[in-house]
Amino acid sequence: MDFYKHVLENKELIINKTKGLLKIPSVLTEFNPNNEFPFGVEINNSLNYMIDLAKDDGFITKNVKNYAAHIEYGSGKDILGILCHLDVVPAGEGWTYGPFNPTINDGKLYARGAGDDKGPTMASYFALKFLKELGIMPNKRVRIILGTDEETAWRGIAEYFKTEEMPEIGFAPDASFPLIYGEKGILTFEVTGNVKSEELITFISGDRLNVVPDYAECTLGVDLSEEFKNFLSFNGFKGEIVENKYIIHGKRAHAMQPNLGMNAAFILANFLNEHIDNDFVKYIVDYLSFDHLGEKLNISHYDSEMKDFTMNPGTFDYENGRFTIGINCRYPKGWDKDSATINIEASVKKYRFKQNVLNDMPVHYVEKDDELVQTLHEAYIKYTGDTETELMTIGGGTYSRALKKAVAFGPTMPGRKDVAHQIDEHMYIDDLLKATAIYMESIYQLTK
Repeated sequence: MDFYKHVLENKELIINKTKGLLKIPSVLTEFNPNNEFPFGVEINNSLNYMIDLAKDDGFITKNVKNYAAHIEYGSGKDILGILCHLDVVPAGEGWTYGPFNPTINDGKLYARGAGDDKGPTMASYFALKFLKELGIMPNKRVRIILGTDEETAWRGIAEYFKTEEMPEIGFAPDASFPLIYGEKGILTFEVTGNVKSEELITFISGDRLNVVPDYAECTLGVDLSEEFKNFLSFNGFKGEIVENKYIIHGKRAHAMQPNLGMNAAFILANFLNEHIDNDFVKYIVDYLSFDHLGEKLNISHYDSEMKDFTMNPGTFDYENGRFTIGINCRYPKGWDKDSATINIEASVKKYRFKQNVLNDMPVHYVEKDDELVQTLHEAYIKYTGDTETELMTIGGGTYSRALKKAVAFGPTMPGRKDVAHQIDEHMYIDDLLKATAIYMESIYQLTK
């Protein structure tokens, strides 16, 4: 059966409904468990958008306390889970068309969330909708599970699984094709301290641990305006001084690939280190700046299958000597966490600082010869003809690790630039449609 033909016949419907979801600025601003909408109104609006769409199309839906929801089709004891998320990272500055003004240009759909993860969510939804329209009844319950907090702390999906069944198998449409069978572990820690300094008053950078910060600012008790202008000019960096704020602009990127970004905090810290004596600044320069492999801390590691350990210092908050630095690490198989902890402890003791692990998600891995992996891979091959691109492991953390057995599966096609979390995030229309057909085939084969 050629599912792609059915998808193409509904191209405009898919695009229009996807645009509707992308218009909603579903960025987490504050988590409040005592609120009716714990992740805020806009994230809840995205959740309701999908629930209302599913109800109109005759699906079973369930909203779990506005923390998460699912859309269900099929019958049977077992569940196939498709794990999506509706929250997006902050937009950042410099968008060509606006982050929540979905615009198509040169075959690409531009908007925050186009590729991560609203576009893939819609591809999954329409895959299920079209199977239903074609009269195909799965012998498993297929559940599209809609998370609301994937980009921050996974509180939505955690609350969901307190009461809902765990699918036996599944996939998360939140990465790349042909398939991601392994994900690095994700460890987050913070460095805190208190330094005496009259020269540095504030230093702020970053809004998410899983994003390379593209903006950094500081206020000073000394005048370094001429030195700052010379620094910018000599090095070709972007920045300015606005009302005593020394501002640096970098480049955003996903924390799993920090080498693709330019950490604005590193640039600002290196400038300051040339002109003031401050241990907070020294620590950044000595142990963190321009080192995404963790070599300065002596915590680097390489695995032949999962590749390099990577590190992203993503948040910096300094005011009147008190500070917190939040650091997000992606570690492959074989990384010695105990030895790394000892080395991190040694670095902070040098400056009389402290370090504390906030969260640790272990490596997620499904064997390449597993039936789930093989079935999904065959669905990909059917609609792309690509038998050459190898299955992969990544540094990202998708919802697939929330299930007993699941993998990350699309939607980014081989050869496409990874623009998740970046300015002018986009998804190719052709890829959105092809992914829909691949997901139709996958659901059909896994539930027939």
